[in-house]
Amino acid sequence: MNRFMKSSYIVKLLIGLIVGGILMAFTHVKDDFFAIGKNLEIFAALYRQVSTTYVEEVNPNLLIKKGINSMLEELDPYTEFVPESDLDDFRLRYINTQYAGLGARIVGLEDKSIQIAEIFEDYPAHKAGLEVGDEIVSIDGQFVQGMAAEDVSHLLKGEEGTPIKLTVKKNLTGVRENKEIVRRKIIQPNISYSTILPANIGYIKLDKFLTGAADEVRKAILEMKRTTPLKGLVLDLRDNGGGILQESVKIVNFFVKQGQEVVFQQGRRGDSRFAYVTKQAPLALELPLVVLINERSASASEIVAGALQDLDRAVVLGRKSFGKGLVQQTYRLPYNNMVKVTVAKYYTPSGRCIQALDYAHRDNRGKAIKINDSLITEFSTVAGRKVYNGDGISPDIEVKEKKTSALIQELKNKFLISGYANRYYHTHDSLMKDLQLFRLSDEDYKDFLSYLSEQKFTYSSRAEKAFQYLRSALEDSNQVKQTVPELELLEQKIQSLKEKDFMIGKGEIAAALEEEIASRYYFQRGRYRIAQAKDEAIKKAQALLGATDHLVYNNVLSGKGGYHTIGKPRMHLASAESLN
Repeated sequence: MNRFMKSSYIVKLLIGLIVGGILMAFTHVKDDFFAIGKNLEIFAALYRQVSTTYVEEVNPNLLIKKGINSMLEELDPYTEFVPESDLDDFRLRYINTQYAGLGARIVGLEDKSIQIAEIFEDYPAHKAGLEVGDEIVSIDGQFVQGMAAEDVSHLLKGEEGTPIKLTVKKNLTGVRENKEIVRRKIIQPNISYSTILPANIGYIKLDKFLTGAADEVRKAILEMKRTTPLKGLVLDLRDNGGGILQESVKIVNFFVKQGQEVVFQQGRRGDSRFAYVTKQAPLALELPLVVLINERSASASEIVAGALQDLDRAVVLGRKSFGKGLVQQTYRLPYNNMVKVTVAKYYTPSGRCIQALDYAHRDNRGKAIKINDSLITEFSTVAGRKVYNGDGISPDIEVKEKKTSALIQELKNKFLISGYANRYYHTHDSLMKDLQLFRLSDEDYKDFLSYLSEQKFTYSSRAEKAFQYLRSALEDSNQVKQTVPELELLEQKIQSLKEKDFMIGKGEIAAALEEEIASRYYFQRGRYRIAQAKDEAIKKAQALLGATDHLVYNNVLSGKGGYHTIGKPRMHLASAESLN
């Protein structure tokens, strides 16, 4: 076969393969469209039939909403239908940080009342004299007792500049007051707190990745650098559930070179890979950096932590992250509705996907299962450190968080920590300027215990609940009579220990009270100022960035010693041990 004939044959073969591929793809798409069209026709007919002929009157809108939600529940928690009525709340949760309202956060209590849980400084609620703990009785003449907090929140929001009439019952006096307040634009920043820690170390608490998050971080860093020769930076992503992917890429860009791939996403088809690359010159390329995460750090937080870890650019410190490696995109639907759909998985620069739950496979209760151990793979950072997929971002250095005791959780749930903070605020004109030195005195703590007595506070300790379960089990098996002496002795011991709970837990309770009290005088920044001084993760980050543990910081990023492998799964540990 001569060269021309051979070339002609190859060209024809390639054309045949391409045409064949297109026809196969078209056939596949055609089959998909046929199945979708067929099922839509069946669904529409069923919906119409039930709506018009069911024996009782049905609400067509509610019926279709429940049907859609039930269908989407089969996929994952992040794919959701957004009806027109919920669009404003959707934008506030996932896109924008602005709304028109009063500047207060509310909660619903067990007695079905609505209480103010937080006041934002210099906004209408604050200027109108509303306080944490005040109960909202009515809004524009409509009583809200028994309403869901979400519905009350809708009533409080509205057009900027419009008035709203409230009746509130004051927390301390119980007196009802009428207020007329004008709504204004409320901006809830992505950064709740930033400061300069000792030894010229910057600190940024980033709560979310909504519109403008990267710009806020950039401004905070520039302001710090303007006033202080920064020696390091702590980026706190704990409890940050994520937000907009592009904002996370921009934030990583501040610390890495231009043109660096930060994350890529991959859909269900092989040609749907899309990479996000840094486009700007870095803002702080050489600045030592620690990123704080915990089990509530998710999505965009994990992109930032994972990218900076893979690029050996920051020490990641804290607890293993949530493990959300899925990307959502919103699509418009008819009649101003919307749907948010999981369209891809994302992968950090090393190539790992940190998604922890496999929603395509479920257990016999219908719950998504953990990613199978056989699918967990080892990846390498730029410096050769070993990292793993399938279970969130493991920190380079773990710092355990103290568990909240049952007692303090009960005090918070019943708003007694909050209530006493109100009492303290109204009986003390001011706090010391250096909040880090503020401590509740022994006399104040005794006063708090008196306050609890006045409020007739009772609670069941974990030991009491376990005891009641034991007694119930013995009664069910007709064995309680045989164990009466032992049960009485055990009950007395549990009561004795319970009486000591307030002394044993004094440090934790006092710390919670100090934070809440500080928030009455200095709002959210006061709470953070108090909490920061006692935060073990922040202390460890300061040590890593300062002179104390700076060698450890360098060892982590270079993978020396025990820092060469990060978050090795048990499966791999078991395999390694079997080889020894």
